[in-house]
Amino acid sequence: MKNIYILLVTACILAVGCNDDYLDTAPQDQLAKENFFNSESDLQLYINGIHYVPSDGIYDGDQGTDNTATTGAVEIKNMMLGDPSAENISSGWSWGYLRSINFFLENYSKADIDETSKKHFEGVAKYYRAEDYFSKVRRFSDVPWYSKTLSVEDEDLYKPRDSRAVVVDSIIKDIQFASNNIREDVAFGNIHKWAALMLEARIALYEGTFRKYHPELRLENTADRFFQIAEDATLELMNSGKFDIFNTGDATTDYFSMFQSESLAGNSEAILVNVYDAEKDKNSGSGSVFGDNEKSPSKALIDSYLMADGSRYTDKASYGTETFVQEFESRDPRLYQTFAYPGFTTYNGVTPYIQLLNKNFTGYHQIKGYYFSNDDEGFDMPAFRYAETLLIYAEAKAELGTLTQADVDISINKLRARVDLPDLNLSAANLNADPVMETRFPNVSGTNKGVIFEIRRERRVELAMESMRLDDINRWSAGKVLEIIPVGMYFPGLGNYDMTGDGVEDISIIASGSSIPSPKETNSLGVELIYYKAGLFGDSSANLYLSNGTSGNMVTDDEVRNFIEPKYYYRPVPAHQVALNPALTQIMGW
Repeated sequence: MKNIYILLVTACILAVGCNDDYLDTAPQDQLAKENFFNSESDLQLYINGIHYVPSDGIYDGDQGTDNTATTGAVEIKNMMLGDPSAENISSGWSWGYLRSINFFLENYSKADIDETSKKHFEGVAKYYRAEDYFSKVRRFSDVPWYSKTLSVEDEDLYKPRDSRAVVVDSIIKDIQFASNNIREDVAFGNIHKWAALMLEARIALYEGTFRKYHPELRLENTADRFFQIAEDATLELMNSGKFDIFNTGDATTDYFSMFQSESLAGNSEAILVNVYDAEKDKNSGSGSVFGDNEKSPSKALIDSYLMADGSRYTDKASYGTETFVQEFESRDPRLYQTFAYPGFTTYNGVTPYIQLLNKNFTGYHQIKGYYFSNDDEGFDMPAFRYAETLLIYAEAKAELGTLTQADVDISINKLRARVDLPDLNLSAANLNADPVMETRFPNVSGTNKGVIFEIRRERRVELAMESMRLDDINRWSAGKVLEIIPVGMYFPGLGNYDMTGDGVEDISIIASGSSIPSPKETNSLGVELIYYKAGLFGDSSANLYLSNGTSGNMVTDDEVRNFIEPKYYYRPVPAHQVALNPALTQIMGW
């Protein structure tokens, strides 16, 4: 009988979930409704079929932002360099997954189970609907709200876009129902009450800041409502006593270990986990983020990490002209637990890794979330971390103007404690706002400006490369920072350089028109130096681009970028969808 159920639910999900243009397709679900949705196992089987937790791509994130340079065809980068339109931006208007969810919500109540169990499954489905619509609002803002499956005769097939306010209110209603009714105890990796609260907090913070910093919406006076929702949801998580920052007392490895664990079961920080399962060929982590694979971390991101004593690296007179070895000295330990550092070793744990330099890249290499193994294994991935809970709590309170030092101590300072950084002092931060952050976020004002900057720094560092940076830039209305072309390591001139921090030279940079000597020069250990030919961007003889040709930062690109505000915070409805439904008008200049 179980095999029959699997076939039925698979057929049902395929029928209603695979066609992105389902709004034009008649439901094909009669057989499934007659033979399914009768028991809790039926409901669980269907829910398993629509279960989604982000996989390894999370560690490939932040492409196209000020956190990374990329040679890939990333949408936001292409928009700033090209001529974007509804004809050539055509992704995201996908509704098949939503139809699968709504189909479940129309049929789950048939099951012969108690009302509490029914509400659990209703809550899980509404969690997925909230998550799906949240992704649509982030992309399009105004979208049609559908809470039912549609037939070809349904007039709502051709409805216009509902306002952002209407859709977000419906999302909040869904996710709050979910967090109030989903069970706490479920199978590892499944959606539970605390995951729903986490999603509620994430949605609310996003919407609150988006409304506050985007006057084009004319919703600024409604922002505080969402900050309060975010505060309440995170406070419930914090007061539950079920989660904490993973901290064994080893400031040199604990942060890195969060993203290198074959199993996160029992880890205090992991709220929701994308479970690694070798038998099901389900890998987490990433096998591609290390080395020259489309993306490379930016110097701007490296510079944002504090010094080990809690002072700002960018306050140093030499911060813009320090070499790779120098800039990693006495920094926030998360820096060398996120990126390959001088003296880093790979597979054998013995031979220091010498940074591979290449044109179009920054020279920095990500190690966070990368599995250093010669096999195809992986590890569990934390999809929701308690660290984000604390960051949301602090930011929501700061934006509300109610943040206290006690709030900072139970949130930001717990993150700093893991890596032995000095505590953030609320008053000192507000009295000494970071001038670099002021240039990036000129729309931040008020008595809490300084601490908001530090919370944003903490978020950037703690969540680096976890695919959240573009959403953050969008909600803060900071798109202009994306116009700055990411650069990489600094080299003061031609010559030999130590890249491992042992005082022994490893590489030699020569002018692009020079010849590599034969035999090559050797260092004090008798090892041949690795040679690079430096030149200006586009020099066909160079394999290392420097901003001044023979000195400066590694250059990744030279095309002028133009971020059009507020237009580029949104995406157009694809032209072919507007042709099918003329009521879908474009907004924000599209």
